[in-house]
Amino acid sequence: MIELPQFDQTPRERADAARNRQRILVAAGELVASCGIEGVSMEDVAKAACVGTGTLYRRFGDRAGLALALLEEDTREFQDGLISGPPPLGPGVPAAERLQAFGAGYIDLLERHAPLLVAAGAIETDGRGPFMLYATHLAILLAEAAPQLDAPLTARSLLATLAPGPYLHARTALGWDAERMKRGWAAMAAALCS
Repeated sequence: MIELPQFDQTPRERADAARNRQRILVAAGELVASCGIEGVSMEDVAKAACVGTGTLYRRFGDRAGLALALLEEDTREFQDGLISGPPPLGPGVPAAERLQAFGAGYIDLLERHAPLLVAAGAIETDGRGPFMLYATHLAILLAEAAPQLDAPLTARSLLATLAPGPYLHARTALGWDAERMKRGWAAMAAALCS
């Protein structure tokens, strides 16, 4: 039997489009660092990146898509840690420990990027953001650690406790620190798995 060569079917990004994307992300990152995501419009980003506003909208769709693109590197690192990183976030320890490590790791991500995650939140549940991966990951861990629970429902409920908007409210309006949030997540995960 003759094996035919396999060709990569994913479309390649044109060099000029890749340069534009990088220029846009650099400009957006600088604006967000100086003004916060709340103070940055798509028009501001287009002007700073020296591209047309239409180019920006075609490339990212909306402000939520741009925010998600700005988060891409950090969220990819977190996802890689879940899938193949060292324990306890990655494989190699019981599911209950991994569940607690997920909460601590995600809270660290929230600490660095909660406003961007809020801006990207509108697309989190439509398949464009990492929400589905996180929900699936937690459901798998819960199915192993607490098989008596409805794992998909419980996973989504747990994720709701770490929604970026309420997290920011707890941190700023209620004054809860990140360590308190981590302890609370760990206690909740332990109670579910007992």
